[in-house]
Amino acid sequence: MPFRTFLAVRAAEQSGFPAFFVWGRSMVDILTGVLYPFRALTLLNRTPRLWGYVIVPILVNIAGAALLYFGLFAAAWQSLDRFLTLEGTLGTALLWLARALVGLTLALGIGFLLVRFGVVLGAPWYSQLSEELEALFVGETHIKRPFSLPAAAYDIWRALLFEGKKLALALAIWLPSLLLLLVPGIGPLLQMAANLALGATIACLDFFDGPLERRRWRFRARLNLIRRMLPGSLGFGLLAFALVSIPLVNLLAIPLCVTAGNLLVIERGDVVGADSARA
Repeated sequence: MPFRTFLAVRAAEQSGFPAFFVWGRSMVDILTGVLYPFRALTLLNRTPRLWGYVIVPILVNIAGAALLYFGLFAAAWQSLDRFLTLEGTLGTALLWLARALVGLTLALGIGFLLVRFGVVLGAPWYSQLSEELEALFVGETHIKRPFSLPAAAYDIWRALLFEGKKLALALAIWLPSLLLLLVPGIGPLLQMAANLALGATIACLDFFDGPLERRRWRFRARLNLIRRMLPGSLGFGLLAFALVSIPLVNLLAIPLCVTAGNLLVIERGDVVGADSARA
């Protein structure tokens, strides 16, 4: 249970107000966060001009994944041919089994890489998608940045720095959480809960990035925003974390969650008009 919800329930109990109203509101807030990806899909279907910002990064990710996969698989194929030199039916069977295992391992590994770097590769288009969404929902005029290779390279560089900070945060939480496994009985459950909370937080950082990056919000300010938006951000983060963790599905889930995360921040994050001084 988020700490803010716990405090709200306690305050309701002390004031005599029925606590189940607070619980009910919290559950509705979580469900609202869960529904944002479905809202994003509806919005995309109703706004065809936004599809370009979704389709292009999908194609970029597919092309990058295919080049990496077939390049590594070709190298592994040649290595297996050199090292597995057994003759006969058994040797052929072992060789094909090894090839199948290598192919599956590479597919899973590249699928995991897409979870982390799919947003990075699509950063130039997702940034423009975020601008379009803000103009669509807020109605504010904004300067459209024409696409250029230098601008794209700069966006990717900032995204890589952001990835480094997220990695540091993940290690700072995940490594100490391993100590929970030493707690008898409920230790594994607590550690799993910590992993889910971490995954939801990282997902929120990924998919809330558009409006916040334009305003140059600092990393700690983004974490504070996620905390302020609880429990809705928890519902969205858990669903987004689950979707992008599935290989191949994440190719479609990443741009959908980018759209949904931007909508959630624009509508409920109170960041419109804020700038880096706010952070």
